[in-house]
Amino acid sequence: MMTYQDLLSTERWKTRLLMWLGACAVGLAAVGFAKIADAAQIALRRMTATFAPTPWLLAPIGFFAIAWLTRRFFRGAEGSGIPQTIFAQRPDAGAIGQLFLKPRVVVGRVVLAGIGLLCGGSIGREGPTVHVGAVIIHSLSRWMPHGRSEAYRRSMILAGGAAGVAAAFNTPLAGIVFAIEELSKSFEERASGTTLTAVILAGVVAIALLGDYSYFGQPVVSAAQAQTITLTTLLLAVLCGLLGGGASRATLLTTLRLPGAVGRFRREHPALFAGVCGLGVAALGTWTGGLTYGTGYDEARSILVGNAHLPWMYAPARALATLLSYLSGIPAGLLAPSLSVGAGLGQFVADRLHEASAVPFAILGMCGFLAGITQAPITSFVIVMEMTSEHAMVLPLMLSAAIATALSRLISPPLYQSLADRYTAI
Repeated sequence: MMTYQDLLSTERWKTRLLMWLGACAVGLAAVGFAKIADAAQIALRRMTATFAPTPWLLAPIGFFAIAWLTRRFFRGAEGSGIPQTIFAQRPDAGAIGQLFLKPRVVVGRVVLAGIGLLCGGSIGREGPTVHVGAVIIHSLSRWMPHGRSEAYRRSMILAGGAAGVAAAFNTPLAGIVFAIEELSKSFEERASGTTLTAVILAGVVAIALLGDYSYFGQPVVSAAQAQTITLTTLLLAVLCGLLGGGASRATLLTTLRLPGAVGRFRREHPALFAGVCGLGVAALGTWTGGLTYGTGYDEARSILVGNAHLPWMYAPARALATLLSYLSGIPAGLLAPSLSVGAGLGQFVADRLHEASAVPFAILGMCGFLAGITQAPITSFVIVMEMTSEHAMVLPLMLSAAIATALSRLISPPLYQSLADRYTAI
């Protein structure tokens, strides 16, 4: 409870004002990042329409250049950004953790991720926005009265990361839940008013600039479909758990210890290896008619709102393109592409079983596959529920997330925590 002394305390007001400023800055950064991502994807589509082989030139050359720039000037900007945020909170993070919190790193992350999307990478922006949010609020905390303390430093990183999720997805509740499930192991830190304030203000700024929107529009699901748990629902949850766990394990195995001559080639020539990954991404894009380029947002939305029927190879091709983009070492988030893979899986199952509508199964597939990848069931169903505004599907979503997470844990250790652990050995 706020006391009279609190109201008159200049130190407390300075802390509040800096926190509010930081949270608003996270919202602005999330919107700006979204605009950069959209512009990059539109530019790629236009260039490809004019000259079809464009991705065959842009992807290998672009991935090579991005990987070189990342390793040379923006170390710590590679990959998702969520593992870096998790690691930076640890008491033993040391100099590596401080490196991850430098503003230069996240500026490079945003710019290079935008270039990666322009080159056709299957890249999400939401995970990187977590890192951006953490760095913004942490950077302001140095001017706060208690900003130098370890506990306060960790709480600022946590608040910024949660605000990044909320602003990127327009899902304030998911921002809180993400902080609870993924970013911190201390309940006191996770549940603090600091995190709540950052999430709310970042979300308000994003809504003020973009409007109050649902990330994937307004899918139409009947009341009977929304509240019915069928055998198909359970089968889809099992499929998403197994495939999501497999994708998580493949990401860990290839990122942490790629064996043999391929692993040696990556260690000795990382930029050339990234260029080869770019060739694979271009090949997958050509095979699918361009469906695997970008974040996957448009493809998922086309299923949920436009009732489009994507080809059967979309989900596996998107998953492989995402793995290659991440493996290349360029800045590459996993959340949005994983949601898109899940939507494709849901549509595939619904079509093969001749269901009347693929929409509810696409929604369940998004939730299940995201839970299989992240092993964060509550975050997964809350994100999908808020993004699609399908609150009537809470029970099937919860069940899908729980089943997928349980099966994924039989196959793979937690993805983000394991990726964060690798920095301990550096």
